[in-house]
Order: sequence, then C-alpha cells, then structure tokens
Amino acid sequence: MEFRDVVRRRRMVRAYDPRPVEPPVVDRMLEHAVRSPSAGFSQGWAFLRLDTPEDVARFWRSTSPNPEASNPWLDGMRTAPVVIVPLSHKDAYLDRYAEPDKGWTDRDEARWPVPYWHCDTAMASLLILLTAVDEGVGACFFGVPPTRHDAFREEFGVPAGYTPVGAITVGYLPERDGVVGSSVRRSRRGVDQVVHRGNFGG
Repeated sequence: MEFRDVVRRRRMVRAYDPRPVEPPVVDRMLEHAVRSPSAGFSQGWAFLRLDTPEDVARFWRSTSPNPEASNPWLDGMRTAPVVIVPLSHKDAYLDRYAEPDKGWTDRDEARWPVPYWHCDTAMASLLILLTAVDEGVGACFFGVPPTRHDAFREEFGVPAGYTPVGAITVGYLPERDGVVGSSVRRSRRGVDQVVHRGNFGG
C-alpha cells in the first residue's frame, strides 16, 4: 500500500472479527515499532504482547475497574484477539543522558522540557497503528486508567519503572462496522487551521 494511503486510512477500530491475527502480522508491527526515533537512542520502551485468549482476558480483568461491566465500547473492544501494551521506561532516559557523551552530570528529571520517554513510546505506538493498516487489520489506541496501573503490573509482572502509555487492540475488521466513536461527529481540522507559517497569529 502507498504510504499516503496508509495514513489516510488509519482510524481507530472499536470492534473486531473474532478470527485470530496471524503471528507474523504482529511480529511486523513490533519490528516497525522499534524503528521509531528515541532521544539519545535511549530506546526506553517495552511492549507487552498479549495474543492468546487467556492473556487478553487477563488484560481486561486487570485494567477494568469493574471486570463485569458491559457497555458498547467495552464489549466491542473485548472482541480484539490481540492487545499490545506499549510501556515507557523513564530511567533509561535519565541514565542515558547522565553518560559522558551527553554532558549532563546527573539524572535530574527537571532538565527535560517534556517527558520524552512517553513521547518516544507514543511514536512507536503510531508505527504499530500504521503497520496495522498496511497489513489489512484494524487497531485502536486507548488509555489504561492510572488507578489500574498497579493491578496491571502485578498481573503481568511488569516492573514498577515501566509505565503503560496506553494499550492497542488489534484484529481483523468486522463485516460491518461495530461501535462508532463520538469523534465521527467531529470534522477533521484542515491544514490551514492548524499550521501557522512564520508566525502563530499569521
């Protein structure tokens, strides 16, 4: 698929066909994710791959405030046969920039204008979403409630230094679209509305 078509076709999919996604498809998503840029080539990320019905069910149990809850969004998302959880690792960045070639002598987090550990992991997540389109499957990035981070870590043995920046469901598109998000009622802002050339007020 042409890259411009991949970009144009990318959308968040909230319900899936139940058939499994072939492992090589998920392999390629993760292979592309690690090609994402990272500050200082810190590569402060990890990806939890959940591609069995048992592991996917564990994800929903550990991240849901009420595992018995049912609503159109949650019921649709639970049909995904694969969940990938991108994790950021702040210490990898603080350690990297305390090395001699970076010139900082400490690990002071205040030196960072924004938390690049989250930014870089988010960019890697976008490569997963774009690869999904190129592979002919759907995907959706969504947040993991902060109140459920500890339960999620305990369930999957994730060290405390790793933070889930979100989660990505992956699966084949259903014959008919399922849950439609509220964002479809909003029009996409045009380039002329968000790009400010030379001066923000111009």
